[in-house]
Amino acid sequence: MVERHSTATELSAAESQDAAAQEAPSFAVVYERYFDLVWTAVRHLGVPEQSVEDVVQEVFVVIHSRLPSLQKVESLRSWVYSVARRTVSTHRRAQRVRNVSGAQYAEVARLTERLPPTPLQLWELADRQRLLLRLLADLDEAKREVFLLTELEGFTAPEIAEALEIPVNTVYSRLRTARETFQHAMARYEQQKGSF
Repeated sequence: MVERHSTATELSAAESQDAAAQEAPSFAVVYERYFDLVWTAVRHLGVPEQSVEDVVQEVFVVIHSRLPSLQKVESLRSWVYSVARRTVSTHRRAQRVRNVSGAQYAEVARLTERLPPTPLQLWELADRQRLLLRLLADLDEAKREVFLLTELEGFTAPEIAEALEIPVNTVYSRLRTARETFQHAMARYEQQKGSF
């Protein structure tokens, strides 16, 4: 007769290892690992420069309060981004109520007017920066967000789908359309540039 005691002990040890593997990391680890992601996400989602620190802090306050109840530890990166996205959305709503004077448009104008120093070799770089801002501004918000998450942050389509709470096929569709729009606009720019 085989003893069941050793098998049960091994099974409970394996279960406790699985449970430990699924525990959420400490807040300090999350903060250290995802601070840069949150900062760039907040900037890319359109928070004015003077408000970025406050919004990033608010994101981490929310993360701190909700981290113990995180269900899918393996989706931590997507979850952190979705918290940042929702916090930015809340910030924008509050700004719309507070800011009816148009100051947010002055911020956008200031960012797009910022040019590098005037030497001739930097002119083309400045021109491309303005073009990039215009092209990104021409994309609707949903496509721009997917495009930036993929191209700048390195998110995968499933991560984006989870963070934005949309189907994966919608992510692929938005990304394809955004890339096509971006490539067509770049081709038009290169053609116009060549005709001068």
